Amino acid sequence: MNRALTVDDLVLAGIALAAGLLLAFLSRGMLRWLARHAKRTRWSGDDVIVDALRTVVPWAALAGGAAAAAAVLPLTRTVQHHTDQFLKVLLIFAVTVSAARVIAGLVQSVTQSRSGVAGSATIFVNITRVLVLAIGFLVMLQTLGISIAPLLTALGVGGLAVALALQDTLANLFAGIHILASKTVQPGDYIQLSSGEEGYVVDINWRQTTVRQLSNNLVVIPNGQLAKTNMTNYTRPEQQLTVLVQVGVGYDSDLDHVERVTHEVIAETMTEITGAVPDHEPAIRFHTFGDSRIGFTVILGVGEFSDQFRIKHEFVKRLHRRYREEGIRIPAPARTVALQQGAVVIPQQRTAGEVPVTD
Repeated sequence: MNRALTVDDLVLAGIALAAGLLLAFLSRGMLRWLARHAKRTRWSGDDVIVDALRTVVPWAALAGGAAAAAAVLPLTRTVQHHTDQFLKVLLIFAVTVSAARVIAGLVQSVTQSRSGVAGSATIFVNITRVLVLAIGFLVMLQTLGISIAPLLTALGVGGLAVALALQDTLANLFAGIHILASKTVQPGDYIQLSSGEEGYVVDINWRQTTVRQLSNNLVVIPNGQLAKTNMTNYTRPEQQLTVLVQVGVGYDSDLDHVERVTHEVIAETMTEITGAVPDHEPAIRFHTFGDSRIGFTVILGVGEFSDQFRIKHEFVKRLHRRYREEGIRIPAPARTVALQQGAVVIPQQRTAGEVPVTD
């Protein structure tokens, strides 16, 4: 200690600490007010920034007050040095945590805006957070006077050994990055794998992709397997898609009348059922002379993959009811076996409603 501690030193140190506390309290209140206004904006990035500042600014104010108090006190050079280092490390830690929160939040906001869904691709968020925290840790070591060059060298040599030991994990990591970078699959897409799994992509993290089936079960697929398998994405290049409904009518039907009635049912279904696309131009295509019917395909437009089941359900019900009202027959194939004494007649196909002729 260079000189004796006086009352004035204690008063000035108390004033410095009180000023730091007051500044921290006022800044926290102001940032709380800013957070309420930030929630009213469309951009979610300002919410992330204000939330991070609510952590770093009060701590910075407290550290500044403590540094000012230490400066006015007659401390020895060693104590002063350790105090300054402690306050620097505390401030660097608060800034690092806040920066990691801000950058990770902004990355998450960007992934949400591009994918258009609530879920987020946590692989980018986690990688960004780890990188920022690692940089902050190295800065703290440098501040404490610890050389980071040997540490980086050791990490480089050790990283090679870790890479060899974690080949599968790293393969999944880079496969996930490749999947997101190429935009072949994004959170919210409905996909179907060649192995049969299908559902909505919930999240793509550093190791695996989580898919939620229509039954609300979760399927976990390693990123490496997802990158190598054949896959159908029903959301890209556009979310709207067409579905096919197979229909058949009897040979005695007036096909022009059938086509006109079917178009009327399609128009009614497309305008009244949620998930249908009224702007999509439907199509009716006759294509087959079957054993008991003339087959044709109805092409409908739906908003997304899961809407097709509701659209088909309502369309089939309404079409069946309308055909009955119009007298349009939908024949059902049937088989009959006629037995004769000492022999069996080869089965022949007949249409429902026909009476088998036997001897």
